Amino acid sequence: MAQPIRVLVTGAAGQIAYSLLYGIAKGDVFGKDQPLERVLLDITPMMGVLGGVVMELQDCALPLLKDVKATDKEDEAFKDLDVAVLVGSMPRREGMERKDLLKANVKIFKSQGAALDKYAKKSVKVIVVGNPANTNCLTALKSAPSIPKENFSCLTRLDHNRAKAQIANRLKVANDDVKNVIIWGNHSSTQYPDASHAVVHLQGKDVPVCDAVKDDSWLKGEFISTVQQRGAAVIAARKLSSAMSAAKAICDHIHDIWFGTPEGQYVSMGVVSDGNCYGVPDELVYSFPVVIKGKSWKIVEGLKIDDFSREKMDLTAKELKEEKETAFEFLSIA
Repeated sequence: MAQPIRVLVTGAAGQIAYSLLYGIAKGDVFGKDQPLERVLLDITPMMGVLGGVVMELQDCALPLLKDVKATDKEDEAFKDLDVAVLVGSMPRREGMERKDLLKANVKIFKSQGAALDKYAKKSVKVIVVGNPANTNCLTALKSAPSIPKENFSCLTRLDHNRAKAQIANRLKVANDDVKNVIIWGNHSSTQYPDASHAVVHLQGKDVPVCDAVKDDSWLKGEFISTVQQRGAAVIAARKLSSAMSAAKAICDHIHDIWFGTPEGQYVSMGVVSDGNCYGVPDELVYSFPVVIKGKSWKIVEGLKIDDFSREKMDLTAKELKEEKETAFEFLSIA
């Protein structure tokens, strides 16, 4: 067997982590022959709950899980990490302005970025899930200057999976028959779910989704709004935020980092912009279509962007730029 890899999950007593931890530990993410050492981090008041999570993981008797440690201390949690999954963040509470939310999360992700910089391996892969994920990811990478910024990404795979599912349901095909949808921009209601480059496998060949759906008004209307508002719809229905689907998306995201994307396919991932792709300003963590090989991502370039897409992409970039400016007001004092 391979040497164990050390994987951290923050916010480990929460509901997303509860769905996530088993999937990682049983081999869905890193493979069925990759042993794991798990580190679970949460705040001090949650340590009792986290102790129960550790007991459950132990009781699963999973062959790949060589060790599991629960802690509320960053210096213990971030030491010698191969992978960090940053799920925990300050949730938006009633009466809280977005500026207040950004200020609270700057403190968390500045501290965690500094801990990564000080204690983790320089090769660590960092996946930010806690919202606002894009700007939290940017804060963490800015706070970890010794770790390559390309090692950081944020989760928009849940939105990507939602978009695939909406098209598959519309066409009555399997989800895996739909390929190359794109989520552009922010993991927020300004995100742009784009099916204009997507294909669907029908009758033995790949067909453009727009030709298969034959309903441009749906693709530019209800499809986009449904994906944008899906998280709110889940909360309205179950009175809790998405957990099962978020955990599955995290597993998909990390699996693709580890093993690469299939030939001819790309996925959506929030990564740092260098200002040279699709008119997105530099130093924004923006969701792009990416291909992954050798644990490194590359933005898919050269896709045709029409006026409709340009407007949507610019709108979400504007929101991210405003978020960045607001968050960075607090960065030096957080």
